[in-house]
Amino acid sequence: MKCYVVDAFTKEVFKGNPAAVCVLDSWIPDELMQRIAMENNLSETAFTVKEGDAYRLRWFTPGGEIDLCGHATLATAYVLAHFVAPEEQVFRFQTMSGELVVSRDGERLSMDFPAYEMKEIPVTDAMAAVIGARPAAAYMGRDLVCVLPAEDDVRQAKPDMEAMKSLDGLLLHITAQGTDYDCVSRSFAPKLNVAEDPVCGSGHCHIVPIWAKALGKDQLKAYQASKRGGELYCKLDGSRVTLAGYACLYSIAELHVEI
Repeated sequence: MKCYVVDAFTKEVFKGNPAAVCVLDSWIPDELMQRIAMENNLSETAFTVKEGDAYRLRWFTPGGEIDLCGHATLATAYVLAHFVAPEEQVFRFQTMSGELVVSRDGERLSMDFPAYEMKEIPVTDAMAAVIGARPAAAYMGRDLVCVLPAEDDVRQAKPDMEAMKSLDGLLLHITAQGTDYDCVSRSFAPKLNVAEDPVCGSGHCHIVPIWAKALGKDQLKAYQASKRGGELYCKLDGSRVTLAGYACLYSIAELHVEI
């Protein structure tokens, strides 16, 4: 079984967000997919199987399967476009979050994702204690999003990972309006055994609706201010978010596992 590692949302290796991708002829047991994800020890490992004209796609973190992952979807489309079906211009994925469509956009890949419905919630002392700065606003979808007063608050934050597990939401995203970008964000997932997600696509399905409304614009250039960093080109279209970005190949490995 081949396993590709692709750096998503970047043109350069060692930047963006790495994801492992396994393109399968048929499904392997869930337990084995989980063990492969744990062994890879990346924030996500994607598994895909061609089913008719589309691909079934599943994502596993070291801590379990999740319902949506942007960077691993981008990585999967990159692998299909370069190594499996280079003649195809559009890739359709059937997932736990419904159909996701990824299209070639020059050198970039453009993903059509569902936008989360964000509900504003009260800012709490617990949020401020975890982040080390008091949010100006907070929102809840699948994940918790805390809007901080300044970009430097996001970049310099050293959140308490253990205490973060007590907050509501699957992941925590902290975000602020940027100087060179419309928004600058970071994403944390200790509940999934991932401290900081280098570039979180599904996180921007939460973040983009908030900033699109706040800034009064539907097209945003976003930056993920992790140590690796990454750029996302985003557009809000009703209940959908388009996330576009670059990707590059880091490695191709042969997995010696018994199926």
